[in-house]
Formats: sequence, C-alpha cells, structure tokens
Amino acid sequence: MTDGVFGRDGGHEQVIYCQDPQTGLKAIIAVHSTALGPALGGTRFYPYASEQDALNDVLALSMGMSYKNALAGLDLGGGKAVIIGDPATLKSEALLRAYGRFIESLGGRYITACDVGTFVTDMDVVGRETRYVTGRSRDDGGSGDSSVLTAYGVFQGMRASAEHVWGSPELRGRRVGVSGVGKVGHLLVGHLVEAGAEVVVTDVAEAAIDRVRAAHPSVEVASDNAALVASDIDIYAPCALGGALDETTVETLRAAIVCGAANNQLAHPGVEKLLDERKILFAPDYLVNSGGVIMVSDELRGFDFERARRQVSALYETTKKVFALAEEEGVPPATAADRLAERRMAEVSRLRSILTR
Repeated sequence: MTDGVFGRDGGHEQVIYCQDPQTGLKAIIAVHSTALGPALGGTRFYPYASEQDALNDVLALSMGMSYKNALAGLDLGGGKAVIIGDPATLKSEALLRAYGRFIESLGGRYITACDVGTFVTDMDVVGRETRYVTGRSRDDGGSGDSSVLTAYGVFQGMRASAEHVWGSPELRGRRVGVSGVGKVGHLLVGHLVEAGAEVVVTDVAEAAIDRVRAAHPSVEVASDNAALVASDIDIYAPCALGGALDETTVETLRAAIVCGAANNQLAHPGVEKLLDERKILFAPDYLVNSGGVIMVSDELRGFDFERARRQVSALYETTKKVFALAEEEGVPPATAADRLAERRMAEVSRLRSILTR
C-alpha cells in the first residue's frame, strides 16, 4: 500500500518466500502495510493442503493486521507469516532459528509474535536469531502468553455489544456459545462464567473440552459447531479458525450478537450485510480480538502488564464507537470499523510527509 490508497482492495507492500530444505522450513511472510510503522503480526504454523492455501491465508491475515493495529491505536502496520507443515512433527529448534534468520533479514519491516501453532517458547527460540520478535516469555524479557489479554479484549467487546443490543453490558443470565476453546477460547469461557453467563462450548479436540469442563463444571457441550449455531443462544463467539460465518451459518444462527476471537470470521465479502439484514450485531473480529497484539506491542517499550490491560480495556469504548458510527452512516459495523481504520492509516501516514528538520 505504497500509493497512499487505503482500502480492502489495496495490495501488499511485500511478500517473502522463505525456504531452508535442511530443516524443512517453508514459510511465507506478508507485509501488508507499514503506513503506521513496522508491520506486526503473528506466525501461524499450520499443515496447509497446498502452498496456494497458505498464500491465501497469509495475505488475508496480514491485511487484517493492518486494520487491527490501526483501530487499536497502535503505531504499527500489518503483517503476518505462515510456516507450512504440521508443528507436531516438523517444528524444531533449527527450523525456528532458520525462520528467525529470515525475519532478521527484513531489517525490522516485520515483527513477529505467536499465532495458531506457535507459542511463547517458540518465540524465545526465534528470538535467538532476530531482534524483531515479541510475545516472548517473561524470563526472556517478554510479555508471556498474549492469549490472556486477547480473551479479555473479546470479553470487553462482548460487553459493549450487549449494551448496544440490550441496553446493559451485564452478561449475567445470557447464554453464550463459544466455538473453539483453545488458547483464547478457554480463557474467554472463564471470564463469561465469572460474569454469570450460561456457557455452551464445542471444539474438535476432546482434550480442549475436557480442560474447560474440569475448570468450569457448569459449562455445557454441544455435539458440534452446527448444533451450537442452531441452538438457543444469545451470543455466538467463534474462537477457532477463520471463515466461521457463511450464508448457511448466518441463516441458521439464532443469536442476537456475534463476538469472538477468531480472525477473518466473514467467509467472504457480503456476509456482513446478511448479518445486518437479519438484525444480528457483528462485533468486528479484528477490533475485539486485538488485545493480544496490544499486549505484545507493549514489549517494544518495556512490558508493563497493567498498562497493556488498561489499553485493552479501552476496546469497550472503541467497540461502542464503531457501533455508533455504523448507525450514523447506515452501514454494517464491519464497514464502519474499516472506515475508522482506513481514516487513521491515511491521516497518520500523511503526517510523515511533514519535514521535521
């Protein structure tokens, strides 16, 4: 996005293919925009069916990071990386360090962090080869597991959504369906149970379900995601992989609100309009799930958990601002969120043309 045009149809600044046959590393790094600063976004380690699938994912995810970082008020651009393969069998110290070398070669244009398939311990290993990594362990000078504030941010977005729909942020007695109870989802369940909500969950991994039930015996379990979507819930929280909201899901969904942690929840453009037509309030995913990136970005100035938590708490007001703009301009919340992010990217990037010396 070097031409000063900010929008979902804008191109990427840079896409880098990384390969090290000896370790089995095959990765793609996508830098979508550095209009606000270095591109920050996590590394996803996933067994994609094809290289094209990996490319499609990293392009969409990196674009989403530009919008997420802009709307979160960060002076950071958007980027993302994917490592192709099964982390359970392919991940090794040598592979992660080789990957770190590629990141270092970009000279700070891209700063990485954790995502699906990567963890704090992995970022510590990557960090042995590059300065441009966040989401490291506390022992290594980092913030630790960013899922903590990701879940907290989604919870704040859910409270703002409840206030918009029902006039109160109170979630007590509301029935919330959480799809995916992995790194973020199980922490979100904890916030919801503490707030007095009734929670029903589903996940493809039995171990994830067992962990949630052990911690929160009151939680119910749906047989699968289709059953969860069709059940009598007030709020639907997609917290697994992207594309959770398609025509079939929206037509079946009985919830009044969609607010979850998953990235790129809309299967394709136009789904946000279907949600709007059905009077289902959609809290834009890249807004409410930005707590993690806020947390890891705080490492860049010396991590302070309470400072990061206060910034994540502000997502409650930002979410309300997005809903208000959507009503004012007569557009879906996803469109309103995009407009706010694009305005900030355009306005701040323009300031860089002002000479200071």
